[in-house]
Amino acid sequence: KTDQPLRSFNTPAMSLTSPVEADAPLPADGRNTVEIESIPGQPTHEVTNQATPFCGYNAYLSDPALVEGIGRHGGAWGAKRLEHLGAAVGSEEWQVRAADANRHPPRLETHDRFGNRRDAAMFHPAYHQLMELGLESGAAAFAWQPENYKRPGAHVIRAALMYLMYQLDPGVCCPITMTFAAVPALRCQRPENDKNGYVASLLSKLVSCKYCGKDVPHESKPGGSMGMSMTEKQGGSDVRANTTRARPVRNGKEGPGDEFFLVGHKWFTSAPMSDAFMTLAQTKEGVSCFVVPRWLPDGSKNAGFSVQRLKDKLGDKSNASSEVEYRQAWGVMLGEAGRGVRNIVEMVVHTRLDCVIGSAALMRMSAQLAAHHASARSAFGIPLLEQPLMRQVLADLALESEAALATWLRLAHAFDEAPRQPSEAAFVRLATAVAKYYVCKRAPLVAYEAMECHGGNGYVEEGPMAKLFRQSPLNAIWEGSGNVICLDVLRALHREPASAKALLLELQSAIDFAEAASSTLQNNFASTVRSLEEDMGKPLESRARETVEKLAVCLQAATLVKYGDPEVARAFLATRLGPALPGHSLGGLACRLSDATIQHLLDRLRVSVRSTSRL
Repeated sequence: KTDQPLRSFNTPAMSLTSPVEADAPLPADGRNTVEIESIPGQPTHEVTNQATPFCGYNAYLSDPALVEGIGRHGGAWGAKRLEHLGAAVGSEEWQVRAADANRHPPRLETHDRFGNRRDAAMFHPAYHQLMELGLESGAAAFAWQPENYKRPGAHVIRAALMYLMYQLDPGVCCPITMTFAAVPALRCQRPENDKNGYVASLLSKLVSCKYCGKDVPHESKPGGSMGMSMTEKQGGSDVRANTTRARPVRNGKEGPGDEFFLVGHKWFTSAPMSDAFMTLAQTKEGVSCFVVPRWLPDGSKNAGFSVQRLKDKLGDKSNASSEVEYRQAWGVMLGEAGRGVRNIVEMVVHTRLDCVIGSAALMRMSAQLAAHHASARSAFGIPLLEQPLMRQVLADLALESEAALATWLRLAHAFDEAPRQPSEAAFVRLATAVAKYYVCKRAPLVAYEAMECHGGNGYVEEGPMAKLFRQSPLNAIWEGSGNVICLDVLRALHREPASAKALLLELQSAIDFAEAASSTLQNNFASTVRSLEEDMGKPLESRARETVEKLAVCLQAATLVKYGDPEVARAFLATRLGPALPGHSLGGLACRLSDATIQHLLDRLRVSVRSTSRL
């Protein structure tokens, strides 16, 4: 039949040429159908009504709330750096690398082929590329570099770099955060106590904004990274229950900067390929803080540092977390003996900041993906983006995202101002814990609703929502789960009145702004703040979660009305602090908003992508 004429069926999604009979008569019933010969492998349908891959955009420039917030909080001088990283985050090239790093998680090599212990986590090359991108962009050390240290806006810019990097790959952000947070703790070591210069040498590498993935002494590398090795099987967050013990290498030398041998175990040691680890161990004075390196100052391996296995985690797949045993592991005491928990407080405040940033970044990515999907898909003959219920869900996702963003921007600004303003330092101590509790708990809710917006497409590992959903609970667990954070807030209210006063003043300063906004949409901000004044004066453990949640929602409202987009602030007040709230699920909260307000929120959420990718 090779002499038969051909009829072509061409669409953007397929091209099919099939032999048919020339001048084939119509069927007797008059239907205009033609029998097509069976061709093996011929397409059965055209792929339509699907979104394109979410790439080909600048994650910084396409986020109006981020750009506006950076300017309002003194970080405009870092815009070029943020644009550069934003372009990488939105590019297909870097998204492929992030996918590879998660598709091929690290594996443990306990020994080399000759039988020598290695205790090494082996990563896909993409992991090292992502670590290099994050560290060299400044996501860990930008605010600590000599030219930026204590410069107004430096912490805001550093936080924004972390926010962008987390959208690309949360896994590598774990060691990047620990590297960031270790610096202020290490700087607490007095120079006269840094007896062999080890801490100063390590610090110089951590603030270099350089990365080297080789397992060699940090002295021979351009830059370094830091891990944490705190919790144990029997204690978890109760680090005072730790059983790991430390004994001095030399009798009579058992103070700050002295050398110790540690014996015990650690149930969670994050990023075991880091150059050194902050850890806790018991001395005769009590729990003390130590720095334990992978390599000793003389260039030999720290033979007592033994990696038992890597954790098989729910999320955070690209990064390695491990169980470690200290078998006479060498370490240096950091700070005073018996003051270990107090010594790590400064580090914990900084890691909690990044927990808030990471959860906010995950919310932003989830909300963007949901809006991108809805903008390209129709159901029941109507585009999803035009359907009232979907618009309300997306508006609520946008509100959660912008509120979380406004919160970490305010916190980062306070970190900038803390060296100059004691009230800001006091604000940081309490507000960071409050924000960590609430924002990190909202992330799984946002991720789930965004997944549901995708329907079945969201529930497959091929798409991005599965990874985001699995990642979403992590920050609420890391650095203190919900009850631990609430108890920490209660202790701060009781023992640190300056912190309680600073946070309350922050909320009270927003009352006039909120009342001005209530002329169009009623809200209960002022009355809620007044009720908090009483709650904070007599904090009860049985009502700790209620108090912390009220503090967090009011803090988000205050940051939005003072520093955010005015229409977004009004929408937040009406839906999160409005009278007789209509419901608790995302989408149910936004039902009281006008069409114009919903459209404004969607406009700020939508991203224009330029993608021909098959990701």
